[in-house]
Amino acid sequence: MRYLPGQAQQLPGNRSALASYRASHFRFEVEGAAATLTLNRPQRKNPLTFESYAELRDLFRALAYADDVKVVVITGAGENFCSGGDVHDIIGPLTQLDMPGLLAFTRMTGDLVKAMRACPQPVISAVDGICAGAGAILALSSDMRIGTARSKTAFLFTRVGLAGCDMGACALLPRVIGQGRAAELLYTGRSMSGLEAERWGFFNSVSEPETLLADAQALAASLASGPTFAHGMTKKMLQQEWNMGVDEAIEAEAQAQAICMATNDFHRAYHAFVAKQRPVFEGD
Repeated sequence: MRYLPGQAQQLPGNRSALASYRASHFRFEVEGAAATLTLNRPQRKNPLTFESYAELRDLFRALAYADDVKVVVITGAGENFCSGGDVHDIIGPLTQLDMPGLLAFTRMTGDLVKAMRACPQPVISAVDGICAGAGAILALSSDMRIGTARSKTAFLFTRVGLAGCDMGACALLPRVIGQGRAAELLYTGRSMSGLEAERWGFFNSVSEPETLLADAQALAASLASGPTFAHGMTKKMLQQEWNMGVDEAIEAEAQAQAICMATNDFHRAYHAFVAKQRPVFEGD
């Protein structure tokens, strides 16, 4: 099947190859150390296909080995983020698959979320317009989200007869906006406005549509100039500590911080502070 692991385009993980990588099913551009990933089917509100799902999964897996990309921004072309799975390219064909085929597909989509959470780079979603279904999961799986007042985010799986527990939604969404609010969105499938999303903590901030991408890229550039190794460790701890008690988390953070204290970046920061200068981080 087209979307099974190992059948999507193989992506190199070394520095030079990933920086020059040209995606087949979306745009991927690297400026400095920040990458911008643009879902690029604006005439259909940027829906996902079997192929784009697989390529996104493989790209985020490759990012785990890329030292030239320090932050990733995800956005959509035109005035929408992502309308979810393409009705004609995904939803229709799914009605013809048997159970093993359906399970292979749902596991593949979940692997994309796992890859986004496992890569060490902070991921920022810049959300305008429609952000629905799997598109809402892409935003949810990001580390930070910037939206617009006119954006509409909907986990609309129940509206097509599916459960709200798609691609980790029942685990991730309550941790971002709370159990009751997550239950409301997942049961009803209704749209959440941009201002409501900011008030509920789904969006970190709201920008004007014309400055949204620039604001997200400015945040990305700021993070890219910071301590890469420490950012990766912070992301790892944010994910890993979900399954820990407080005592375990404190011990894990003691070990993580001790590792960071042994890096050159930590020593550079100290000497820059003493010299009353701005530290320059090199990610080692």
